[in-house]
Amino acid sequence: MLSITDLSIRLAGRLLIDSSSVQITPGSRVGMVGRNGTGKSTLFKVIRGELAAEHGSVTLPPRWRVGSLAQEAPNGPESLISVVLKADLERDALLHEAESATDPHRIAEIQTRLVDIDAHSAPSRAAAILSGLGFSAADQLRPCAEFSGGWRMRVALAATLFAAPDLLLLDEPTNYLDLEGTLWLEDHLAHYPRTVIVISHDRDLLESSVDQILHLERGKLTLYKGAYSSFEEQRAARELLDAKQVKRQEAERAHLQAFVDRFKAKASKARQAQSRVKMLERLKPIRALVTEDVREITFPAPEKILSPPIIAVDNASVGYDPATPVLSRVTLRIDNDDRIALLGANGNGKSTLVKLLAARLAPFSGKVTRADKLSIAYFAQHQLDELNEDASAYDHIRKLMGDAPEAKVRARAGAIGFSGKAADTKAGKLSGGEKARLLLGLATFFGPNMIILDEPTNHLDIDSRAALAEAINEFPGAIIMVSHDRYLIEACADQLWIVADRTVTNYDGDLDEYRRLVLSSRNGEPAPRERSAASEKPQRPKSDNRGSLKKRIAEAESEIARVTDIIAKIDTALALPDIFTRDPKQAAQLSKARANAADALARAEEQWLEASAQFDEAAT
Repeated sequence: MLSITDLSIRLAGRLLIDSSSVQITPGSRVGMVGRNGTGKSTLFKVIRGELAAEHGSVTLPPRWRVGSLAQEAPNGPESLISVVLKADLERDALLHEAESATDPHRIAEIQTRLVDIDAHSAPSRAAAILSGLGFSAADQLRPCAEFSGGWRMRVALAATLFAAPDLLLLDEPTNYLDLEGTLWLEDHLAHYPRTVIVISHDRDLLESSVDQILHLERGKLTLYKGAYSSFEEQRAARELLDAKQVKRQEAERAHLQAFVDRFKAKASKARQAQSRVKMLERLKPIRALVTEDVREITFPAPEKILSPPIIAVDNASVGYDPATPVLSRVTLRIDNDDRIALLGANGNGKSTLVKLLAARLAPFSGKVTRADKLSIAYFAQHQLDELNEDASAYDHIRKLMGDAPEAKVRARAGAIGFSGKAADTKAGKLSGGEKARLLLGLATFFGPNMIILDEPTNHLDIDSRAALAEAINEFPGAIIMVSHDRYLIEACADQLWIVADRTVTNYDGDLDEYRRLVLSSRNGEPAPRERSAASEKPQRPKSDNRGSLKKRIAEAESEIARVTDIIAKIDTALALPDIFTRDPKQAAQLSKARANAADALARAEEQWLEASAQFDEAAT
């Protein structure tokens, strides 16, 4: 059991958690929620032992393994599958020892333990996790160094999940994923066999993947049974009860005080008055309900509504190399009030399509027609790094307003959520959510006809995401969105477009149907996609595919050699003349280990045959 007892955490002089206690039973799946900056990530550091608490304690069962996402993405020449397999430290250590062990007794112990931890199925389990997170079989054999930082963070997540710690701590894991990867992760966490605590602002993940909600608010931790919708109902009822109790106590306090004020000067009532003074002192105040209002998000309306369609694409192809376009045969239409969500795994061409629509890429062929004076705003997470860290929100807005009076600039800053002193805070000191709000305000400053939003919910808490959804629904222009947040898509989108197989098609189903489609496809072999550091590039030529097949062949040969050596050592031990009479239990363990090793050898030989056949086919 994870026990948090009378815990107080202070960071940089600020009290984040104040004398809170919570008990989390083994096997619980807990979603941790709370406004940005309340201390959720700091609590994780205390649980991991990286930060000392000011008071109280966090205790875990003595043999529990705690796992969390690495802060730095893996890098280097090792293949993705190798990085993930090494996350199981015990298996990795046993396999290394098995290569040099000569003592029959130790060989038996190693092989028996490998059987106990199901070590021989580890490659297939690791491959399934990588596949679920969007890596094809060919990708899994490529070096980590060939992938961008975002994709390498997915590898880090895969390694954490593969290690299957007794306590899994995940801090906003969907920030590194597309919608398809998020859907897979939701399903994986829903079936996680051990204890998990996940910090998330994703309503759907909190609804489908957890069975308890740990709420951090005003320094207090409160554990609620049930998923997120149940938490909202329980919290609302609790706050209503608190409000009623506060009102009742205020009335009682006023009554007692009135008695004291009326009779404290009368000798005949002095003792009674003094008694009521003591009652007032003992009457502990109930925590009043504090409403934490969410600053609204607004998008300025365009000055003029344009004649539809505002964009029409006819049989266009687009990409970065005319010989191998990323998208072909694209035909689509966008009208003034469209709300369109783009679906499809990262690498399929969503960013390429967005650049085509925003006129940042010209088509190789076909035709793109845009309405006269069409204005497009574009928001993407990577633009957060483009903010001037030394400039305030006021400074950024002043640049857009020229010689406008001070009062008008301040008013516009307040309109996008930076009123008063907040407008003068340097961007470098803003939280991720505040930076996202600022960038949204700057991108849409002049009232565009169409807004493109690429993962706009990263860094936004749940209430701010609801404010964003409201802003999208109230905006009179067109919206194109790419998001892993199902709540945002379901609340706002009226059209779903799938970007896959080098083209764009309309999807007639809903997100529940799409979820089933994604999960069923990721249980098998996903379609190969480019995963390089460049955002999107054409598919690799056949020679590159043969290179990955060569690696698969070499790895299979290495596995065959390793397992063959293990079998030889076991056979040597079994050949001892008195092994079955002197130690029948050990002999039985050795026999079991040999059978498992033989199965592993058969699998490795099958993989070698399959890869060799594919290599020969690719050569023709």
